[in-house]
Amino acid sequence: MATQSPPQIVIALDLGATKLAGALISEHGRLWSRITGRVAGRRGAAVGTLVQHMVRRLCQRARRAGHAVKALGVCVPGIADAQSGRVWAPNIAGWDDFPLRETIRAALPAAELPVVVDSDRAACILGESWRGAARGCRHAIFLAVGTGIGAGILVDGRVLRGAHDVAGAIGWMALSQPFRPAYRECGDFEFHASGTGLARAAREEVARRPDYRGALRRRGALSAREVFAAYAAGDPVASRVIAQAIRYWGAACANLVSLFNPEKIIFGGGVFGPATRLLPAIRAEARKWAQPVAMRRVRLVASQLGSDAALYGAGYLALREVVARR
Repeated sequence: MATQSPPQIVIALDLGATKLAGALISEHGRLWSRITGRVAGRRGAAVGTLVQHMVRRLCQRARRAGHAVKALGVCVPGIADAQSGRVWAPNIAGWDDFPLRETIRAALPAAELPVVVDSDRAACILGESWRGAARGCRHAIFLAVGTGIGAGILVDGRVLRGAHDVAGAIGWMALSQPFRPAYRECGDFEFHASGTGLARAAREEVARRPDYRGALRRRGALSAREVFAAYAAGDPVASRVIAQAIRYWGAACANLVSLFNPEKIIFGGGVFGPATRLLPAIRAEARKWAQPVAMRRVRLVASQLGSDAALYGAGYLALREVVARR
């Protein structure tokens, strides 16, 4: 009787502006040994040290379970150079041209292990295509709304990357007039409709209403989570902020539908979560602007993988590299 070969095991890392998540993933899509670490407050090489520490811990866990790690996939909130393994991550201080692949290899037990570096937006759509809401789709978009905004775009079964791997940086989508100098930092769409943008819009709206005494008038910093909590309670400031965000999300969705004619747009990231219940209103807004035939046929859905979408995508990238090197 033939013995069954052990499953291929890889390390997946999802590096964000505030936290680092890691896990072991099998070729069958089993995710386990999850670890998280806090990125906020660290910069430059200190974030690289955090990544190395997590890699070593996951390698140890794999050994204790009797598995050999075959590859590592990591995704970052920015632009990754696939050839050099260097990354630009504007939300991580000191990562303008950081040698991430080299940093990770220094922590691996074998220098020849493949290390794949990619953007979080590419990882999210690949994760959903492998194990989530985009399974069976050849044309789909993952719209990630969190601290920032990005889109992973699947065209004919392949991730759209562009000439310099910047495709999908839709936080810079121009949706407003007139131009404001603040848009140079993160883009118009992200400025207004990211998690950070929701909190900013709430602060600005509170400042315009001296008679407002609701939950969003406070001395400390506001978060998108607090805006959604106030919205659920019927707060007028939160209602105005969310109504504006729906207009931005709907307009962006309309543009994506008209440009790419996807089968699905999958909404994910930290904001969707709480904003998933707004999808019917977003669709109604998008319908005003989008190409009508494409809009009638597209489905707007929530991520099936939630906060694990990028982890699954990073694992998929690593497993794909293992297969390619056989």
